[in-house]
Amino acid sequence: MIPLFSVKQIRESDSYAISELGIPGLILMENASVSIFNIVQKTFSLSASDSSIGFVCGKGNNGGDGFAVARHFVNNGFRVVVISLSEEKELQGDALLNFQILKSLLDKVEGSVLIEYKAKEDIELLEECQIIFDAMLGTGAKGKLKQPYLSIVQQLNLLNAGRVAIDIPTGLDADSGSGGEVIFNADLTVTLAELKRGLFISKGASFCGNVKKGYIGLPGSYFDDLEIDDYIIEPEDAFLGIPYKAADIYKYSAGKVLVVAGSSAFPGAPVMTSTSVLKSGAGACFLCYPSSAKMFVQPKLNEVIIEPYNDDGNGFLREENIDELKKKFDWMDVLAMGPGLGRDSKTMQAVIEIIKLNSGKKIVIDADAIFALGDGKYKELDLSNSVITPHHAEFAHLLGIKLSELQSDILNYGKSFAQETGAFLVLKGAPSVIFNPSGEAFINSTGNPGMAKFGTGDVLTGIIAGLLSQSDEIEDTLITAVYLHSLSADLLLKDKTEFGIMATDIANNLPEAIKFLRKSCV
Repeated sequence: MIPLFSVKQIRESDSYAISELGIPGLILMENASVSIFNIVQKTFSLSASDSSIGFVCGKGNNGGDGFAVARHFVNNGFRVVVISLSEEKELQGDALLNFQILKSLLDKVEGSVLIEYKAKEDIELLEECQIIFDAMLGTGAKGKLKQPYLSIVQQLNLLNAGRVAIDIPTGLDADSGSGGEVIFNADLTVTLAELKRGLFISKGASFCGNVKKGYIGLPGSYFDDLEIDDYIIEPEDAFLGIPYKAADIYKYSAGKVLVVAGSSAFPGAPVMTSTSVLKSGAGACFLCYPSSAKMFVQPKLNEVIIEPYNDDGNGFLREENIDELKKKFDWMDVLAMGPGLGRDSKTMQAVIEIIKLNSGKKIVIDADAIFALGDGKYKELDLSNSVITPHHAEFAHLLGIKLSELQSDILNYGKSFAQETGAFLVLKGAPSVIFNPSGEAFINSTGNPGMAKFGTGDVLTGIIAGLLSQSDEIEDTLITAVYLHSLSADLLLKDKTEFGIMATDIANNLPEAIKFLRKSCV
């Protein structure tokens, strides 16, 4: 696991370095600037003979970092264009000193420019630059951008140049990953001291580009002692959750999954879910489905056993069907419920009753079954050992809040829900995030835009249920399932583009993803 830190923890590390270790702030800034220079050089393979480097610097320490990095580029023969958003008299401390050093240096070097920002036309000076640095606002900035930052960021995002954010892109919240409509769109973010959680979730995942860690001079052991509850999933973490297959295994000991999904209106979802159960290595899968609509799914499933229930021709699950399903409740290791069920009121009540009857058992609750938990009904249920897998809109509805409110602080909403209910939460998105009842969050590190299609969530439900039927380690299984689901999609890019990936492709490619992960980690 790669640990992620809060802004408060990073600020405290700065204070520790200065007050406890006696490292002056100026040295921390110098260490940071050298680290940023080296990372950018390595990433972009720049040549001083034909590269111009642009900087837009604010008045705080983030701007001071920018002035210092600009000096290193000048000292290495590069032409720089530096735009300070403040007058010299507004700068203080280390930022002022680095501004003054750069100003004195440029008085003795031809070709480079340092100006104070007066109007939006000044940004045009950066049009010939190959790289643009964002050193405007640091981690203390919150909320939507105001002028002149709003217009400046809009202009910078239109320039045909590589874009580098120092510590965090301007306009992004380093804790929550939220932001306004306008955020600096970085190709590379060099974040200082340690990785900050907001860089990897919500808008952070979209606007930070490649994230690298910059060194400021603190020993790594300092961060080892901090309390952490946010992590990025690594391949080794996913490998640990791959079930062990004993030599004497047989079909009923290899995992038994009962899928309650689908209706006459939505016959495709249960096919993808139940197929993915078996592709994940489960030994047996039964699909409970309306008898009047059985012909819609039967021809598409060979290995999955259809367990029809009497629906009197209406094509949906009802409470009176529960007695027909009970005989499989004791048989199953895992229940997967929801994809394609529909939201008929009788179906929703049946979902609630099924959850009650299977209290404490391993249940994967997805799609329409999540809708049944709305209006606070989830608070009345025992959801221990359950896995709930909403996308953002479904989760916002479940909580009874606006989508925008959820997306302003995904981590805290997810942690609160998992702790309150005792359930595991898999919040599907780009990236997906897993929350456990202990208040920890695990951010997935695989996936691509081709997954944004109908059916991919149904496949994930099947993968989770299939792997979970082979293990009692719910957390490890979820990490593996979410990682493999997206890894399967990533491996498809070898022969496809993100436009052509289908949910069934992801399911069918799952064995290759498992093989790839094994080879990578053994």
